[in-house]
Amino acid sequence: MASATASISSHSVALRDLKAARIGAVKQQQQVAAASPAAGTAARAQRARAVRPLRAAEPARHPVSASAAAAPAPAPAAEEAPAVEAAPVDFEALAQELQGASPLEIMDRALALFGSDIAIAFSGAEDVALIEYAKLTGRPFRVFSLDTGRLNPETYQLFDKVEKHYGIHIEYMFPDAGEVQELVRAKGLFSFYEDGHQECCRVRKVRPLRRALRGLRAWITGQRKDQSPGTRASIPVVQVDPSFEGLAGGAGSLVKWNPVANVDGKDVWTFLRTMDVPVNALHAQGYVSIGCEPCTRPVLPGQHEREGRWWWEDATAKECGLHKGNIDKEGQPAAAAAHKAGGGGANGNGSAGAPDIFESSGVVSLTRGGVENLLRLENRAEPWLVVLYAPWCPFCQAMEASYLELAEKLGAGSGVKVAKFRADGEQKAFAQKELQLQSFPTILLFPSRTARPIKYPSEKRDVDSLLAFVNSLR
Repeated sequence: MASATASISSHSVALRDLKAARIGAVKQQQQVAAASPAAGTAARAQRARAVRPLRAAEPARHPVSASAAAAPAPAPAAEEAPAVEAAPVDFEALAQELQGASPLEIMDRALALFGSDIAIAFSGAEDVALIEYAKLTGRPFRVFSLDTGRLNPETYQLFDKVEKHYGIHIEYMFPDAGEVQELVRAKGLFSFYEDGHQECCRVRKVRPLRRALRGLRAWITGQRKDQSPGTRASIPVVQVDPSFEGLAGGAGSLVKWNPVANVDGKDVWTFLRTMDVPVNALHAQGYVSIGCEPCTRPVLPGQHEREGRWWWEDATAKECGLHKGNIDKEGQPAAAAAHKAGGGGANGNGSAGAPDIFESSGVVSLTRGGVENLLRLENRAEPWLVVLYAPWCPFCQAMEASYLELAEKLGAGSGVKVAKFRADGEQKAFAQKELQLQSFPTILLFPSRTARPIKYPSEKRDVDSLLAFVNSLR
């Protein structure tokens, strides 16, 4: 797909200039509704219509200017023609139609279809690109954000900058104070480090989001396929939301748009720099994926962007629940589901669909028996560096290049063997018990004269850091 910047055609620039007066016109729409009872009644009637499962009714609403709202309504005709219901929209077919469309085209279609019944979900990270795309369409748009109470100061500062830059008011949603109080009093402020982040995210993020979406017929997210290959690889550009309910209530009452689903992260950043959009100051400090302060940290060389989130948990758990409908059964991606079940792939080790990684003549592929032999030996002829991995894991994939380069450097008479052991599926329990596996990837050094392997303690997986680890212990 062409880059995000290339997607802004001369047509879109012309569209922006022609419709600039309507940018960010949420406040204007509210004034219109107040000035014209008829317009307000029509809007309420419009929101009352349900979105049908998979084939939602396309609204026939258009932005109304203040002057038009103030004008007197024409006298009714003697006989009014019967109302003609708008043609339904097949969102599965629409997703196919828009598969190759630019983010700007997708955003324009979303705002045109749903008017004031759709809003952009803004997290305070690079998804500010969504607001810029919405502005470029020239259509009115709404923005909401979840204030969990534990965001970084830099994120709050970005909220303020964005509101001033675009002349909009972000609609903030907050967690229920009673639920937060109950959680903190029962389990403390940092319980997520002990028993996982899902409970805290459910209270501070998922439930407030659920309340926000009940007032909408559609929402717009910044999900991208490359953000988390294990959990977001199949995101469509538009879908009937499988997890949350919209204004009409019930299954199929909410539509979810993902305009940048097919855009690479680097192209999003090219677009942000080109358009001189305000961004979170944390990005300049190495943060890529930004959430709550206790659960977010900068990523290091060789790490995938999602590795800066919930780093103490397994790679399959790096979702908070806001987009669980884009993950396979029970919140697990297909590869992770196979990994949890302990079978399905080659040698019963996880996902059959994931190609193997760390493929090189300089990397020895160990079997379970080979690893057990290494564990038994107290005096090895040479030290062994072994990575415990799962081929579907995006964090293992992210360090593949640096590990292969390390193998090449150590292969020239260094006396160190470089190896890999696939530790998902049937081998996971063994690796957890005998090899100190907690999450993927785990790197172990089996010294030449020490029985117990030494676990690499750092999250830095660049060649120089790994080489320093090996040299300090051999």
